[in-house]
Amino acid sequence: MKSWQEDQLQALLTIQCEHRLFKELAAIARELGFDYCAYGIRTPLPASGPKVAMFNNYPAAWQARYREKDYLTIDPTVHHGMRSLLPIIWSDDVFASARELWEDACSFGLRVGWAQSSRNAYGIGGMLTIARSAEQLSEKEIRHKHLKMTWLTQVAHLGMSQHLTAKLLPESEIRLTDREVAVLRWTSDGKTSGEISEILNISERTVNFHINNAVEKLGTANKLAAAVKAATLGMLY
Repeated sequence: MKSWQEDQLQALLTIQCEHRLFKELAAIARELGFDYCAYGIRTPLPASGPKVAMFNNYPAAWQARYREKDYLTIDPTVHHGMRSLLPIIWSDDVFASARELWEDACSFGLRVGWAQSSRNAYGIGGMLTIARSAEQLSEKEIRHKHLKMTWLTQVAHLGMSQHLTAKLLPESEIRLTDREVAVLRWTSDGKTSGEISEILNISERTVNFHINNAVEKLGTANKLAAAVKAATLGMLY
């Protein structure tokens, strides 16, 4: 007999649209006892202004309020998700630094929530939030549903990032050669082209050839920026 996770995963893997996928995630959240579901994804680049995409079934008035007040920039659960992959449960203490946000959320019926973030190989972060209006999360419920909620977090990020990575982060489609990766690794360690040529036992001209190719592929101004960008995208591992 298939497990709950296997049954759900099989259904989710056949979905070809991020909007349809989110609807299915929200349906699973309802099965777990949560009326609301939200998923946000954030790219690591550009560092000065990462791209963000958000999906949720919150009341329309709350969505408008959240945007109007720019609550995303002060949301403690978002800040937690950027620092930790551990789940966080909504509480007065969690929102102590953002009382207006918390009071507004409660006024729209968003009083009980659980959130957890995840990341993929390209450094793209995602956070799943499930919420409801009443019935506090008990320790018994958390113990009973923890594995399913964590599983849902990972599947949500896997599926949504598959649909959205190329759209939000076209650089993820770039492919560097093994030699380009090697020279960028040493460049990121502060080695000069001459030093890299000795380490790799190739000519300095060849080193610069590979560096220039990598710079062009990554669309950066110089080799240091190329090394930083490649490292951020997980290309140097």
